[in-house]
Amino acid sequence: MARLRCAFVLALLLTQLAGDAFAGRGHGHHGPAAHDYRDALAKSILFFEGQRSGKLPPSQRIHCTFAFAFALWRSLTECVRPWQVDLVGGYHDAGDNVKFGFPMAFSMTMLAWSVVEFGGLMKGELQHAREAVRWGADYLLKATAHPDTIYVQASSYFAFFVGDATKDHACWERPEDMDTPRTVYKVDPTTPGSDVAAETAAALAASSLVFRKSDPAYASRLLARAKRVFDFADRHRGAYSTGLAADVCPYYCSYSGYQDELLWGAAWLHRATKSPTYLTYIQTNGQVLGADESDNTFGWDNKHAGARILIAKSFLVQRVASLHEYKSHADAFVCSMVPGTPTDSTQFTPGGLLFKLSDSNMQYVTSSAFLLLTYAKYLAFSRQTVSCGGGGHVVTAQRLRAVARRQVDYLLGSNPMGMSYMVGYGARYPRRIHHRASSLPSVAAHPGRIGCSQGFTALYAGGANPNVLVGAVVGGPDVQDKFPDQRNDHEHSEPATYINAPLVGALAYLAHSYGQL
Repeated sequence: MARLRCAFVLALLLTQLAGDAFAGRGHGHHGPAAHDYRDALAKSILFFEGQRSGKLPPSQRIHCTFAFAFALWRSLTECVRPWQVDLVGGYHDAGDNVKFGFPMAFSMTMLAWSVVEFGGLMKGELQHAREAVRWGADYLLKATAHPDTIYVQASSYFAFFVGDATKDHACWERPEDMDTPRTVYKVDPTTPGSDVAAETAAALAASSLVFRKSDPAYASRLLARAKRVFDFADRHRGAYSTGLAADVCPYYCSYSGYQDELLWGAAWLHRATKSPTYLTYIQTNGQVLGADESDNTFGWDNKHAGARILIAKSFLVQRVASLHEYKSHADAFVCSMVPGTPTDSTQFTPGGLLFKLSDSNMQYVTSSAFLLLTYAKYLAFSRQTVSCGGGGHVVTAQRLRAVARRQVDYLLGSNPMGMSYMVGYGARYPRRIHHRASSLPSVAAHPGRIGCSQGFTALYAGGANPNVLVGAVVGGPDVQDKFPDQRNDHEHSEPATYINAPLVGALAYLAHSYGQL
């Protein structure tokens, strides 16, 4: 069992990246903060520890200063024959017991991006954020490593999915009691998966930037693997849910195709390497891969908007003139997101929440808020603004920050329900989240095994979950700002790593800008 450590390390850290310094100067807000963003930041990172799979480290925490505590101890052995691939570790993406590689990789890309952009503002939480990135990156290294190194380098074996999702979802049981098949699915040259492979390359490349200064050897290893996995994704093109539809759909089908991930992966490799190889790739393939599409939905499946913002940085900050069109693409995304612009096309609830889809809508709220804050950073650094449509409608970095802050504030409780959608934050938050480990009694409270079907009693019970998963952000309210807080309502009550990952960066910025860090 992991030792419990109940302290946060408070350390003064220098800002890390060019441009981080500007985020801490002259951009504070007047008046009191609407929320305790520092507290929310700490909890949003702590959530990832509750989603860990495998043998937990001595640094595993419960948060003793909080009124609620949550921790899981999982010792799962996943060694897959005939390859003998070690797949212990990683994260459960949401409230089930499967490790889905596609959303896990996206979560790690976004968590790493949060640290890359705003880690210099996190102070005492930076080390916890790095540990969360490393836990996921370590797993992705395992998932892309075959014991036959010649085979790995030649065809880049990639295991992306651990567990039979259909059979897992037919059970409601604790991770410690899990007895469903730990089937491993893979993509390879005969069953390509450019989307999941390129997303993994993006996660590895982004993670390498997190450790470039603190652990150069580890960063080099991550980057080398990112290059190899991206090469595989590009050479063997195809969507992973084409050949494996029966196994990955409807859970994480690649609805947007694989083109956006190839552009996204190339963008991260360009940022991590500064190599002209990836710049040329973007210039040559950008249009074909959909760089100029107007889609403004950004999440685990569709990376177009994120890729446009990321590549626009190269033009705005690094002055790579050949990428000027991406500033226009990024501007179009921003204009579609800011209420009141001539090209505003985003739906909001009556209470002001960005609304994309009824199923786990909060993931789009957090990812969009992060993109707006990040683009505001790039704009401020380059002293530029955004022109939206005719009539001289100009959107400033300050305006983008205000839009993003409104979304985060809604999430934390400034909404018609008076409900914080982060578990453990505020006086009122979801008590019956759709999460197996949270809803079933802990091993300490109930040492006996809880069987597959036996656990469904807890799913449909009316009481609060016995284990409070601190920091978990659920799918959120419906289009009318209503939230029933029902455990069997997975669309609104299920948390996920890809909801929290971009929120970490947004909260770090807000906590710093209000002087809470």
